[in-house]
Amino acid sequence: MGPVDYLVLEFPGNRMTGGGFPLLLDLVDRGIIRILDLVFVRKDADGSVAGLELQELGEGVDLTVFEGASSGLLDHTDLQDAAAALEADTSAAILVYENTWAAPLARELRRGGASMVASGRIPVQALLASLEAIEQTTPPTSSGPAAV
Repeated sequence: MGPVDYLVLEFPGNRMTGGGFPLLLDLVDRGIIRILDLVFVRKDADGSVAGLELQELGEGVDLTVFEGASSGLLDHTDLQDAAAALEADTSAAILVYENTWAAPLARELRRGGASMVASGRIPVQALLASLEAIEQTTPPTSSGPAAV
């Protein structure tokens, strides 16, 4: 197996348009990821959390292709933990997926005696802040000859 990641995608105002889901399907079709779980939840104004069925997601959003995407990895506690990150009166998709692109690489590395000793993810906001800081401290390059 490749590394397994998760995403919690919040939809403010409980409005889900379905945008982005065709790209998710493309990743699956190309064998880049494999969806293990895809669960939808709603967090009400009082903080209560409820699971949503695909049919409850709104008109114009056809996600029937994702029906049955459940490995059993997510339990009630996981859904509550994910919902803790949500604002009130929102819905969310909780996606657990395998990075299938990495499985052949990991297999070959293990055959060669290598082992993964650490893994992590750099948050996008931290990455953008670092890149912005680099841009601000890097002097502009000149197209003229270097000074001697």
